[in-house]
Amino acid sequence: MEDFTGGVTEFYEMKEAPKELYKIMKKALERGSLMGCSIDSLVPARFETRTVTGLVKGHAYSVTAVEECKPSQHKESKVRLVRLRNPWGQVEWNGPWSDNSKEWASLSKTEKEKLQHQSAEDGEFWMSFEDFKKNYTKIEICNLTPDALEDDKIHKWTVSVNEGRWVRGCSAGGCRNYPDTFWTNPQYRLRLLEEDDDPEDNEVGCTFVVALMQKNRRKERKMGANLFTIGFAIYEVPREMHGNKQHMQKDFFLFNSSKARCKSYINLREVTQRFRLTPGEYVIIPSTYEPHQEGEFILRVFSEKRNTSEEIENRIEADHPVPAPASAGEESEEDQQFRTIFQEIAGEEMEITANELKNVLNRVITKHKDLNTEGFSLESCRSMIALMDVSFMDGTGRLNLQEFRHLWNKIKQWQGIFKHYNADQSGTINSYEMRNAVNDAGFRLNNQLYDIITMRYANESMNIDFDSFISCLVRLEAMFRAFQAFDQDGDGTIRLSVLEWLQLTMYA
Repeated sequence: MEDFTGGVTEFYEMKEAPKELYKIMKKALERGSLMGCSIDSLVPARFETRTVTGLVKGHAYSVTAVEECKPSQHKESKVRLVRLRNPWGQVEWNGPWSDNSKEWASLSKTEKEKLQHQSAEDGEFWMSFEDFKKNYTKIEICNLTPDALEDDKIHKWTVSVNEGRWVRGCSAGGCRNYPDTFWTNPQYRLRLLEEDDDPEDNEVGCTFVVALMQKNRRKERKMGANLFTIGFAIYEVPREMHGNKQHMQKDFFLFNSSKARCKSYINLREVTQRFRLTPGEYVIIPSTYEPHQEGEFILRVFSEKRNTSEEIENRIEADHPVPAPASAGEESEEDQQFRTIFQEIAGEEMEITANELKNVLNRVITKHKDLNTEGFSLESCRSMIALMDVSFMDGTGRLNLQEFRHLWNKIKQWQGIFKHYNADQSGTINSYEMRNAVNDAGFRLNNQLYDIITMRYANESMNIDFDSFISCLVRLEAMFRAFQAFDQDGDGTIRLSVLEWLQLTMYA
């Protein structure tokens, strides 16, 4: 049904059905949903066999109406009825409220007309809701999107659709059992704006259905791809963070429990569940059960009343894209050491090339045994010169002592960040930690850029060494700096000629 309509399907086992199932079914029909039910047969050979009650095991029935009536002998309570249809067009239920049963005699003519009761072997029949629950084992409700419904009288769902992906080493963080990476999963901010029309038990609430579907896994089955085990969790956003579109960090999930979540992580194409929460702001985290599993997904939210859901994307910005001038205080022992090495290598011109910069830096950096690094590559040093070269676009490809000082102050700052995340002194930081390291260096990026950084700078084990770490930050700072130089009006967009674009990208 879902593949034909693009709707979202809910599955309920009768043994575990929610207490408000009748109301869910009634509202589903009011919204034009498609409903089917069946009776499980434990023995496959017994499929499509008729029972003494006239119902057929292992057979698909459709639910066509849900109504209440008041028989004359029932002084107070109403009787809840369900109308079903056997698609064979024959073979019907023969118990209470079946076509010719005595129960119909207790209804007035008006009630019978309201229920469109007729005695015909047409495959359609009524039964009480209690008998329905006793006899059927499962029910499926396919909620349709507004564009699939033409009838203006139907109450339509409000639907939000988001497409996303889990990227290994960046945004494939696994479930809550993996707190170091869980927070890196894609995050979707959900705003529930209005209460339901008929709150139950005087409780304020918004009813909504969340459906997480993994994409393309069946298509890739030929290449040995199986369905991932997937699920999602929903967290309430604290009031002081409402409207703040920043990606929730690791600490938030360490100190806050989920407000709701799917019943279980399961290897189905789609996991769907209905919830009822108070109006407010929430964050939905879709994930695979284990980290590092790469794939695409669609996250859909169907709500009775208005909702908005969107992926949380940080604003792209940098705290300090322009290097701060070096202080005029006393030189430290390290500064004096650098000046001596610099003068020794630079000679009379007091300027150094990329190759000479490599020699200067590596003579000092190799003394830092805790970094466990082989030093900087020539390519990294070329990027550093491009960053510090003040003229940038028509640069000389050399650094003077003052520019070198600026550069070393930056490297020292970044070295401190690297050491913090390289606690095991392995000489690398993992790609998930890289997100925090980049943030600590003053850069706010979005998921697409973190994906690119992982692809560009991480090795096969999803780790980033010191040289790659510095190269990444140098490139980020240089490109932010160049962008700001072109963005004269500060509107966040620039226009470049092909020459300017090539000068910029080839030199950086």
